[in-house]
Amino acid sequence: MLDPVHGPTAARPCHPSEGAPVERLVLDPTGRNRDAETAELFERGPATPIDLLGVRAWAVADPELLEELLKDPRVSKDGLQHWPDFAETVPTWPLAIWVAARNMFTAHGAEHRRLRRLVGTAFSVRRINAMTEQVEQLTGTLLDDLAAMPPGAPVDLREHLAYQLPIQVIARLLGLPDSLTDSFRTTVDRVFDTTRTTDEAVANMTTFYAMLDELIATKRREPADDMTSLLIAARDTGDEEDGADGSGTGDAAAGASALTEEELRDTLLLVVSAGYETTVNLIDNAIAALLTHPEQLALVRGGKVGWGDVVEEALRRDAPVAHLPLRFAVEDIELPGGAVLRKGDPILASYAAAGRHPARYGEDGAVFDVTRPVKDHLAFGHGPHFCLGAPLARLEGATALRMLFERFPDLALAPDAELAPVESLISNGHRELPVLLDGVR
Repeated sequence: MLDPVHGPTAARPCHPSEGAPVERLVLDPTGRNRDAETAELFERGPATPIDLLGVRAWAVADPELLEELLKDPRVSKDGLQHWPDFAETVPTWPLAIWVAARNMFTAHGAEHRRLRRLVGTAFSVRRINAMTEQVEQLTGTLLDDLAAMPPGAPVDLREHLAYQLPIQVIARLLGLPDSLTDSFRTTVDRVFDTTRTTDEAVANMTTFYAMLDELIATKRREPADDMTSLLIAARDTGDEEDGADGSGTGDAAAGASALTEEELRDTLLLVVSAGYETTVNLIDNAIAALLTHPEQLALVRGGKVGWGDVVEEALRRDAPVAHLPLRFAVEDIELPGGAVLRKGDPILASYAAAGRHPARYGEDGAVFDVTRPVKDHLAFGHGPHFCLGAPLARLEGATALRMLFERFPDLALAPDAELAPVESLISNGHRELPVLLDGVR
């Protein structure tokens, strides 16, 4: 869908080198038009004006330019500070929570470093390594449950494996009580659903915050060895357990700077939301890719490549987050080709398109190839905001794939399977992943 416009926001014109108006690409909120949108983004060049549910922004799909912008100090994630339209847009925009929450996701500079350091203690190398056995045990239990299902009937692996493993891992990491786990999942699904109205989004966030308040109150009464209790301690006392690398060398000044109550709630919101949705899509997309490319699965089974190679190729080809709102130009930035990001312009990181870009991956960028020599991708971001949970997501993905295909060697897609996308321009996965555990008979 195209919209003739002059710029990323109503008050700021786009500035291509020739000065002519540019037709704005209107992103499909249902996610059904992603392949066509990706092709359009490639054709339009490194960056192009787009409409994001009514917000005019720049989409960046070229991986070289995107890498540069993601690490450029002239690009901020703090809309409150660096987006002139913040106050006017947030009350009526369905995606407001993606720019309005106060946590490390929307922080910039020193504030981002302070908040990231506090969260990083829960994702230290030591903690992730200690979770390996737990991830294997959880996966084994889920596979036992699958094996107990009626034989011959299709099973939705997105629901019964891709969802269940990450949400159980994040529940244990955060110390979520069983009574809240399912409710958190429902609200997170709605955060990523970009077909919802502003009123629906506001109602969902009201519910979400009420659950977060309940979790915080519970953990204040009964602290435990979990991330929620750790963050509450940072809020209430300013203490830090150790550095983000598990070395115990955290910045003393940052450790003494306690979280505000708002930052505590919104940090938990971030970890709950981002902590499992991306891993759900990773596992979902990797299974679907292997089942639709049996020759690639044969390479893994033959020892030609490892499960880690499968995970990286799935992340590259089908980034779990297709488009990530939003960043903002802190000052004017000239782009390749002569266009200019004006101070305050919103920027959308188009990770799904970047992962298939011919400039980096050749003309076969959309092909699933586990032997692909170029392993790098931007699925977890880049620069200061690189995803803290990337090692945990990789651990869960590789473990789930290895144990699933070992347990069910004849696994196959159900004959009538429709791999329809989830209704989101942010989340990149399938609504369902129906399979036959014992193969097609």
